[in-house]
Amino acid sequence: MQLVVGRIGRAHGIKGEVTVEVRTDEPELRLGPGAVLATDPAGVGPLTIETGRVHSGRLLLRFAGVSDRTGAEALRNTLLVADVDPDEVPEDPEEYYDHQLMDLDVVTVDGTEIGRITEIAHLPSQDLFIVERPDGSEVMVPFVGEIVTEIDLEEQRAVIDPPPGLIDGSQAVVAGTRDAEGDEPGEGRPGDDAKGDA
Repeated sequence: MQLVVGRIGRAHGIKGEVTVEVRTDEPELRLGPGAVLATDPAGVGPLTIETGRVHSGRLLLRFAGVSDRTGAEALRNTLLVADVDPDEVPEDPEEYYDHQLMDLDVVTVDGTEIGRITEIAHLPSQDLFIVERPDGSEVMVPFVGEIVTEIDLEEQRAVIDPPPGLIDGSQAVVAGTRDAEGDEPGEGRPGDDAKGDA
């Protein structure tokens, strides 16, 4: 089984080092010198880690065969993928591997069926569940604690508490329709009805 463990960011310096956005709780195991990682896109790899260090709170890695800034820049936004034993589970009970989440049924806290997780998108800002709805359409659900309230692997489901508009766009509250005090859409601000009158 393969697991995304990092994403390559910018080049650092002129000797081939790159910044890495770590996506594993075990960077010393997965991203240590000598580790051989597959990549996405696959044509870039495999990459062998030559050196690693932390600088100003960021992980810097250098890969075998990448010795200058140009080579490092060519790796930008590449996902680093490690081979993991399929029976391995994360130590933290609040952490999940992609394969554990695939095909989970997604329901709201009130039991409404939303669909099934078909993909996990790893974006720089957050991870997203790509959920296929019963009608074949897709919806993206941010994998954050405020929205995904429960993962139940035994029941094979993810429970979500979506904000208005996340699942059904017709329920969305458009920010420009509220006033500064948080009035609901349509209430308007005092004096708005006088606009245009001369």
